[in-house]
Amino acid sequence: MIDEKQQTNSSETPSEVEGIEELHEADATAKIDFDQALDDLEEASEAVADATGGDASARITELEQQLSSLKAQLEDRTSQSMRIAADFENYRKRTSKEKDELEVQIKGNTIIELLPVVDNFERARSQIKPQTEAEMTIHKSYQGVYKQLVEALKRLGVSAMRAEGQEFNPLLHEAVMREPTRDYSEGTVIEEFVRGYQLGDRVLRHAMVKVSALPEEDTGEGESS
Repeated sequence: MIDEKQQTNSSETPSEVEGIEELHEADATAKIDFDQALDDLEEASEAVADATGGDASARITELEQQLSSLKAQLEDRTSQSMRIAADFENYRKRTSKEKDELEVQIKGNTIIELLPVVDNFERARSQIKPQTEAEMTIHKSYQGVYKQLVEALKRLGVSAMRAEGQEFNPLLHEAVMREPTRDYSEGTVIEEFVRGYQLGDRVLRHAMVKVSALPEEDTGEGESS
């Protein structure tokens, strides 16, 4: 327990510690009812003034001024403590947000390094055609590893893009080829060369695609002037 308290205290910056101490001091001072004390003092001032004359009244007036000054100081410290509390809350929210963003960045960079491994598994699955029972056993073995890898990426929040048949989106796709065709409307992804991936809303890798275009005779480029 002692070690944990020491570690917690060591992680606080001097400004944060001072702010917390000021809050405690302000709470302790706020327990004094200055308004009630001022009322009581005024009543005492009137009573003493009636009994002893102006000298006591002057002293009471001086004490009232001192009490008013202390009250002003308390209000200033209360306002200061509220500002410190607000600054500390903003600091806490900012550091929490920065921590979350850093975690997402580190996770994304790590996953990007693993995507070529996923690509190689997919190429092997599409290109290798096992002929014998032994080859089929090996094929199932490494495809089992591939499935485990894909499931792990899904649990981390990674999703694969399904680009074919979708409208070309430069935020998600990278057009590496255009093909004139009437089979698709212009700007449609008709083939995916490299699959794209996302981590939540963040694009880890753009999909490399072929995009449909209008034939030249439909655009008027083939007409002579």
